[in-house]
Amino acid sequence: MIKTLETCSLEFFENYVVSTIYEGVIFGKKESQVQTKEILEVFKNKPFVYISNRINSYSVDPIIYLKTSKIASLAGFAIVSKSLSARNAEVESLFLNKPFEIFDTLEEAKSWANSLLNS
Repeated sequence: MIKTLETCSLEFFENYVVSTIYEGVIFGKKESQVQTKEILEVFKNKPFVYISNRINSYSVDPIIYLKTSKIASLAGFAIVSKSLSARNAEVESLFLNKPFEIFDTLEEAKSWANSLLNS
């Protein structure tokens, strides 16, 4: 299932959601709240992994991860990117209290998400 929001698209799978934020978006508290509401409507209390597919250039306020860390059903957070600037996401991990990995491909991130939830 795919949901299209104003700032991103969300593609839902059994154990994870793949988020693709649109070019030029400034992703802050309001945008995070809208996205989180949509994700939790689908997964409810079921554990899931969030996969950020960073194919576009946009800005993220890392402070949003303090609240994201409090989502009980969020089992892990993955970033997929081949660009050096997006791979500098290690800074974001400092604000997130969940398993956090960066991958070159979606396939690697999906595999990690499934193994994380099946362990």
